[in-house]
Amino acid sequence: MVVPNGKRQSSEDRGGLVALQVDKTTSGISIKELEMLPRLEEIEQLDTLIVRGTTNISEEVIGAIANQAASEVEGVAKVGTSSLKRVLAERIGNAKPKARGVDVEAGRKEAILDISVRLFYSYSVPQTVIHIRRIVADRLLKYCGLVAKEVNIKVVGLEFPERLSGRVQ
Repeated sequence: MVVPNGKRQSSEDRGGLVALQVDKTTSGISIKELEMLPRLEEIEQLDTLIVRGTTNISEEVIGAIANQAASEVEGVAKVGTSSLKRVLAERIGNAKPKARGVDVEAGRKEAILDISVRLFYSYSVPQTVIHIRRIVADRLLKYCGLVAKEVNIKVVGLEFPERLSGRVQ
């Protein structure tokens, strides 16, 4: 195989892994992946490869998961309230975008959430709030690996069903 600078490059197929030896003396770079062959052989012998690193989940993502989870609870009409002031502040750049109706403070293992909801009129507020807390905590643990330390819920309004067609108006 010929590399761009015209020097030859040798390769050897090792069960899906390719070992390369490239000498690019004109650029001062010497890459010798053959030196890694003993390590590659060790990796091939392993059943599981352990890769380390950190994962950071943004508060926006956590808020979106909580918003979706709360929206799925029976009795919840809407999560959050629309605010023209908030939308303009986000567009101008004076405020961070956020999942509507959900404020999040997250650490490495725990999160505190403040959720604003509108409920349908005929549902029990205490029971609906309990269901919201349970499903939000479950989803955060399942999708993010975070423990919901607090799920604070503010009921900001009620949605009334439309009038029945048989009623006198």
